[in-house]
Amino acid sequence: MDLLVATRNAHKTREIRQILGPGFAVSDLCSHEIPEVHESGKSFEENATLKAVAISKYFPGLVVADDSGLEVDALGGAPGVFSARYAGHEASDKQNIQKLLGALARIEPRAKRSARFRCVIALARRGELLGTFEGIVEGTITEQARGLRGFGYDPIFIPCGFQQTFAGLPAEVKNRISHRAKAIRLLAANLAPLKTRG
Repeated sequence: MDLLVATRNAHKTREIRQILGPGFAVSDLCSHEIPEVHESGKSFEENATLKAVAISKYFPGLVVADDSGLEVDALGGAPGVFSARYAGHEASDKQNIQKLLGALARIEPRAKRSARFRCVIALARRGELLGTFEGIVEGTITEQARGLRGFGYDPIFIPCGFQQTFAGLPAEVKNRISHRAKAIRLLAANLAPLKTRG
């Protein structure tokens, strides 16, 4: 089954391809000339839906778009939908992490560091939203970055039940327990009936 992922993030495309497995031919926007979609939504679901629906008007097959991010309880749920641009629109992963750890340290070094990664995937075809699928993984924020794998906030997030950060876990483990993995499994379970619709 052909799926277009509405992203130019190679890390995200590779992760989705690995999780879905060989039954899906996954491509992304790097191989298509499609205009950028402004993420103006106030929630992960709104942003994912905006991207999937808009891109599906340019592409004849099924389009998936995800919006995901980190919610830190001590920061009132921030960075949330602003996770990728927390330290600015052109900020690097390292800059985003530094800003987040600095914000936590200013609140209280020993403050409750509970957090979660949330991912919402939207599926669309020909400008129509076919469904949304959410995955959440709970965990805590470290005091400093650890691990060399992953991307984004992976080096400072320890999922519940583990001692390593996402960046310290093998890809096959992360791809089994992550927020994106949970959302993608729900997507995959619903692809067959959705494909035959309309």
